[in-house]
Order: sequence, then C-alpha cells, then structure tokens
Amino acid sequence: MKTLYLVRHAKSSWEYDVIDHQRPLNERGLSDAPLIAAHVAGLIETPDLFMSSDAVRALTTANFYAKAFGVPTEDIRLNHDLYDFDGRQLVREVKKLPNAHDRVMVFGHNHAMTFFVNEFGSKPIGNVPTAAFTAIQFDIDDWENLNKGTTLHHIAPKQLK
Repeated sequence: MKTLYLVRHAKSSWEYDVIDHQRPLNERGLSDAPLIAAHVAGLIETPDLFMSSDAVRALTTANFYAKAFGVPTEDIRLNHDLYDFDGRQLVREVKKLPNAHDRVMVFGHNHAMTFFVNEFGSKPIGNVPTAAFTAIQFDIDDWENLNKGTTLHHIAPKQLK
C-alpha cells in the first residue's frame, strides 16, 4: 500500500520582476500555507519523504509543511523535474520513487496537480486550488505500478477559514 500526498504551492505573487521559477508567495499564500500545513500535520502520519519542485513558491510551501511536521527543511528533496505544468513529468517522477517510501508528499504546480488527482484519484476535482492538499492511496507495493487509487482527503484553505 502506497500513499501520495499532493500539495499545490500556495498563492504566488506577480508583484516582483523575476522569472517564473523565482516567484515568491504573496500575502495570502504566506497565510494559507502554514494554516493548511498545520491542519494536515494533525490529520496524517509524517510522510517518509518530502519532495518539491525547486521553484521558490513550491519550496516555500514545502518548508511550511516541514515545520508543521517537525522535519528539517534540509530533508526536503528538491526535484527540478517537478517544475511541471501538464502532469506527465509528475507521473514519471512518482513512478520512479523508491519503494522503501510508502508515504510521500509532493509539492508542485498546476495543471500537473489537477491532472494527477483526476487521473489517479477516485474523486473528480475540477481544479486543485492553490495550497490545496490531496491524499491518494494506491493498492500497490511498487510505485512503478501506479494505477487508479482512492482519494482519502482533498482540503483547500477556504475550508479551514
């Protein structure tokens, strides 16, 4: 049994003249990310692995989760291939996960997150909002055998406000 926790980065800012990869979170993102991270930390076991896109907004979101779970931020595995917007690379990266990890949390971007939760989860979600958390459990022992799973949770920040 494997469980994947998918987190779309929190709301980012368009206020700064930086390349997309370097965009930071905006004020709403900086309040939503720790709110939902704290809620999720009280809901699930600590993941075996935290893996994030290396984009600033995704890593900042991942740092809030690491803090909520009491995991050193240095333990977050950065993966440039998660800087993915259509979902194909996200699927490839999940299938390459080490089987020693049964519970993995991935921080990334839309539309990759929306594609993944609709393609592999059991609950249709029109669009995964910023900072949303989705948990999908798979009846597999090997990540390479990724198939349709069961959506256990889908939580957006507005549900907690």
